Amino acid sequence: MKNNKSTAQTPKELLNDLQSLVSEAEKMMSESLSEHTADAVSAMRTRYDAAQERVSEMYDGARKRVVAGAKCTDEAIRENPYQSLAIAGGVGLLVGLLLARRGQ
Repeated sequence: MKNNKSTAQTPKELLNDLQSLVSEAEKMMSESLSEHTADAVSAMRTRYDAAQERVSEMYDGARKRVVAGAKCTDEAIRENPYQSLAIAGGVGLLVGLLLARRGQ
């Protein structure tokens, strides 16, 4: 089910939507059952499905970016193996020096 709103939401907006959905569910559970309960459950189910779809889209987008970054990194390392090794060794040396200074 597609959401009518733009699916390009920030994680903070999505988190706020999910928190409001949970608070409405808690409010509905604390109130007594009424004739509007079925409508409220249906509306909440629709919002939950839309939020789940947005989370799935965000996950897919993040996964694609991570895979693309990994492929780019792999190509760069394969093209320049000795420079990559030197950079990794230098970074390791710096981290080791910083940790040694911090431990003293």
